[in-house]
Amino acid sequence: MFMQSPISPMDSFKNKEVRILLVGEDGVGKTSLIMTLVSEEFPMEVPGKAEEITIPPEVTPEKVPTHIVDFSTQEQDEQELVEEINKASVICAVYAVDDDTSLERIRVFWLPLIRRICGENKKPVVLVGNKSDTLDSVVIDQQHILDIMNDFSEVETCVECSARNLKNISEVFYYAQKAVLHPTQPLYVPEEKDLTAACKGALTRIFKICDQDNDGVLNDVELNFFQQRCFNVPLQSGALEDVKNIIRRNVADGVQHDSMTLAGFLYLHCLFIQKGRHETTWTVLRRFGYDNELKLNRDYLRPKLEVPRGSTVELTHISLDFLTQQFIRFDRDHDMHLLPSELEEFFSACPAMPWNSDVLEAAPTDSRGWYSLQTFLAQWVLFTYMDPFKSLETLAYIGFTYFRDRLADAVTVTRVKSIDLEKRQTLRTVFLAQVYGRKGVGKSAFLQGLINRNLETISPGIHWTISSLTLYGQHKHLILKEMDSFTDQSSQQYPPDAIVLLYDVSDPTSFQEVANFYMNHLKFGQVPCQIVAARCDSKAVTQDFIVNPQQFCRENKLPSIEKFSAKKLSKNIYTKMGILANYPYLKGVATNGQSTWMKLAVAVALFGTIGFVVCKKFGGKLPIGAYQPAIQHVPIKPFLGRV
Repeated sequence: MFMQSPISPMDSFKNKEVRILLVGEDGVGKTSLIMTLVSEEFPMEVPGKAEEITIPPEVTPEKVPTHIVDFSTQEQDEQELVEEINKASVICAVYAVDDDTSLERIRVFWLPLIRRICGENKKPVVLVGNKSDTLDSVVIDQQHILDIMNDFSEVETCVECSARNLKNISEVFYYAQKAVLHPTQPLYVPEEKDLTAACKGALTRIFKICDQDNDGVLNDVELNFFQQRCFNVPLQSGALEDVKNIIRRNVADGVQHDSMTLAGFLYLHCLFIQKGRHETTWTVLRRFGYDNELKLNRDYLRPKLEVPRGSTVELTHISLDFLTQQFIRFDRDHDMHLLPSELEEFFSACPAMPWNSDVLEAAPTDSRGWYSLQTFLAQWVLFTYMDPFKSLETLAYIGFTYFRDRLADAVTVTRVKSIDLEKRQTLRTVFLAQVYGRKGVGKSAFLQGLINRNLETISPGIHWTISSLTLYGQHKHLILKEMDSFTDQSSQQYPPDAIVLLYDVSDPTSFQEVANFYMNHLKFGQVPCQIVAARCDSKAVTQDFIVNPQQFCRENKLPSIEKFSAKKLSKNIYTKMGILANYPYLKGVATNGQSTWMKLAVAVALFGTIGFVVCKKFGGKLPIGAYQPAIQHVPIKPFLGRV
């Protein structure tokens, strides 16, 4: 199991290269090592300094472009040394095995100098003992080498070689590459013979993601899938049982019910590192997005995503399917609801809870405060709408790319709104309506009516709500956002698809503010507006305005006034908001009530179908004089049809 990784390090080290710098005292053979590697023979004449050489990726064991740089104290000054150390990926500190002084200089001068120049940005170091052809007459103090490696944790390994005898020359540069691509220090603490805390944390997250049935262990099916995803090869016959037997012999609770526990998983990787197979653990870590500092790579968390002004970001059916499966996975009692503790566990692979109160409280929970699948998916839709980059990051943390190769497959960027208006059709499935009104008019009640909360169950402090709607068989999501005031500028961050203007029927000065706001800011815009008479269960009074609200709507070709009461909720008003947002090009078409809007929207959809049929009949060309509908609507495939 996990024996070989056919995945090139370049898969996770794209656009990277390895730069190897050789330092050490004069005469230890730095230049000879480089020239011997290139010519495959010992040079009879050695210059003071070798020119920088570049080895193409196809001829290196790790398939990474490699630059090898020599340093000479005779030809270069201290400033050049500082620059080369800062540019290096790894440093080979070369000494001569027949010269104790050269090794001592590594300990007292070169390693402290490297540490001082690099500061907190430690770089791996490989000790290289050259002239091993003299070992017959030289006794090496191995303890001295071990003491140096213990005192300087950046020292990855020590290699003895001979440029004269061509012994271990390629190995020197292989281990230098390996120190960059598969460093030991982030993974392992030699003094404790254990994994670092950061490594344990990363592997624990990976274990949780791979535990697809969420039972706390990895069964054979899960381990086989893990092997295939990380190494692109299936498990060899009997290899899995051999691995489990090794774990059984060394970890008391490493295998339970013939499945691997977290303790066994961690032990296995510790064993790999102890046996010098760092690349196995690093292949796993990089498959799950970790860099050399065991932090999730920015490209892994946030792939390039361009969102033009006027576009929004929506989840794809792929990500919705993934989230549905994850919901079922964490629904331990299989009641199709997540408890708050189960929701917390769902996000346990993230560094912190990604959802703020705006998302958590925007969709309805049941009387116990539990989240249904419909609520859960609506919250994800809102989360993605509000912050698509954070949504992608969260999907990466919880393992979306373990099942799909590209995180970008999780979302789609909608067409720019101006093009939708021009073509009079949209493929969007998520719409935002902003709700304006003076303080106390009932904006909170209107927002929470969308999620079936009446006057008795309204919660304070909720500024966003979301719910799914079915418009003519097509599933959409409608988001309502409460605007603090008529001067609220947050509309620029979240451009609306529709606007709701609330006035209080029991307040004679309320409508005037709504009418003035519409005339001054909205009348000549492209966003459809709906005026709502709030508190319609109260006694209505005459509004202090030159015309009454209904006449104002007729004169400005606005939809007729909708009535709203938090005591007696009706879904019709929210359906109408969905229609307004879905068909914004109907703005300015005067109507006389809900039924007219419904009929008009149906006609729009039918005209789109008629246009398609006629075009098909006439080979894509309409005959002269044939009616060409100005408004078309492309049916949208529902992505939550099974919820």
